[in-house]
Amino acid sequence: MQQEAVSCRMGGAAGEPGAPGAITLEELDSMAEEQSPDPARPGRSQEDAEQERLLSYWQSVGRGHQVDVPRDMAEPIQQLTRNNQHQEMESIPFTLIHRKEKFGELLYEKRLYGKAKWACIKMQEEQYEQSICLGFMKLMKYICEQNSSGLYLGMTIPIVTLVHTNESHSEITRSVTVAYYLPELLQEQPPQPYDSDIIIEEWPPTVVYTRSFRGVTNEDSIMREINFLAELLESPELCLQNIFIVAGYTNPAAANRHNEIWFLQRP
Repeated sequence: MQQEAVSCRMGGAAGEPGAPGAITLEELDSMAEEQSPDPARPGRSQEDAEQERLLSYWQSVGRGHQVDVPRDMAEPIQQLTRNNQHQEMESIPFTLIHRKEKFGELLYEKRLYGKAKWACIKMQEEQYEQSICLGFMKLMKYICEQNSSGLYLGMTIPIVTLVHTNESHSEITRSVTVAYYLPELLQEQPPQPYDSDIIIEEWPPTVVYTRSFRGVTNEDSIMREINFLAELLESPELCLQNIFIVAGYTNPAAANRHNEIWFLQRP
């Protein structure tokens, strides 16, 4: 994972005025409970009406996060929503090497992630949250049949984002890579993306030091968590000094969502 790589991520918390962010799987899942179905308009099938309703919901959420959701996202949104209601998300496998605790509190974990293939896309928007949201929408199209197999691939968690710090290690740079772990059944022969911006990469086995944190993921919170984990590690110099991973597991719009910061051990 030393090459350019937390979901589905990753944006401003709900209720933060003007905070950009990602539209989430959980928001889609709950939409049916939050909204009553609109009757199909004359001349339109029920499926078309459902697709229009989902797109309208995403666009409404997107406006609240200063993110534009284009009309060509309508079909992927519908596919992801339907499949997510009936399938469990696959977690990325790892081997736990060590847990560091103090007075019963987990400080960090040392894990080994095996060699694996990932679908990756590089983004460089004005703000971190916008890069994550737009990058994930592109990956979502790949997941939702816009690939050489023509099949829905299935969601995996976490969605990870590789970030870089500047030379003074005081802030993260605008260039990020959003990455989707390919499900186990597709690791041998990953479907090829139609979008030329998405690259299938094989990452080597990598040891990571990871610490959970709650709340929003933005430029400030990421640097805070990087500095905090660096202070906790006994030998932070064993890790790469300017490349880190942010992993996202839960709803980015939630105030207490689950994220992790990952330090990558030098090969």
